[in-house]
Amino acid sequence: MNNRTFLTIHGGIYVVFALALFFIPSLVWPMYGVELNDKYAYFLSQHTSIFLGGLGAISLLLRDIEQGKTAKRLFLGLLITNSLGVIITLYAGLIGIFIGFGWSDPAFFTALSVLSYFQFKKQ
Repeated sequence: MNNRTFLTIHGGIYVVFALALFFIPSLVWPMYGVELNDKYAYFLSQHTSIFLGGLGAISLLLRDIEQGKTAKRLFLGLLITNSLGVIITLYAGLIGIFIGFGWSDPAFFTALSVLSYFQFKKQ
């Protein structure tokens, strides 16, 4: 996959999740088995959207990056970020925080990690 396609898909996914966790966290989190039982939990969901939206923006703004040292570092950063997502969401599933649809998160982050790795290797 070329850099533009990968970064468009990657950025789009992150932007969609950022918007969902900001505007409709009370609909999204219960699918993962997580209850938002007070205003602080609701705010933390919105706070998380800062980082998801930021990753989405970086991916979308750098869609036209050409192969080279900077692109390699970008994809390494995305690989590290997505790998952390695998670890953290797998942990949440294993200790029983994420249930139901929550098990899709480790799979999602694994897929993005693999795709990030392939983009990294192509640079």
